[in-house]
Amino acid sequence: MEIKSGRQLERAVATLGRAFGLEVYQQHKSGQRIWGRARHIDIMLRDPEQRLRLGIECKYQGVPGTAEEKIPGTIQDMDAWAMRGVVVIHGGGFSENFPAFARASGKVIWFDELPDFLIDYFDLPMQYAEQAEMILNGAAEAQTD
Repeated sequence: MEIKSGRQLERAVATLGRAFGLEVYQQHKSGQRIWGRARHIDIMLRDPEQRLRLGIECKYQGVPGTAEEKIPGTIQDMDAWAMRGVVVIHGGGFSENFPAFARASGKVIWFDELPDFLIDYFDLPMQYAEQAEMILNGAAEAQTD
């Protein structure tokens, strides 16, 4: 799947959530950020049967830039959320040291790892992994800015 912007990454995450039978809420309002502004979480996924929720912030960085510099603050803000949260990242512009930070945080997931994470987190049937691959490969044509 070719993703070239943060907005496309958000759409791809939402597409995957819907394909997995989850309720998808985009720009979900959830209280205030740690510095006082209203908080809008990029994507909130909810399993209606389990009433289990997951907040997702999407960060795309195609070239070296500031997206990775914002992620530690995003992780800190997640600690104040009323639900578990993760940051989903995509793009080739992250620095060479960033993957080590991402893994160590336990709260940053590469987009291509998201299907397996969602299957485990929401305890979904394993056949969703194959379904996700087909959907995400086909969803590339639908992604526009």
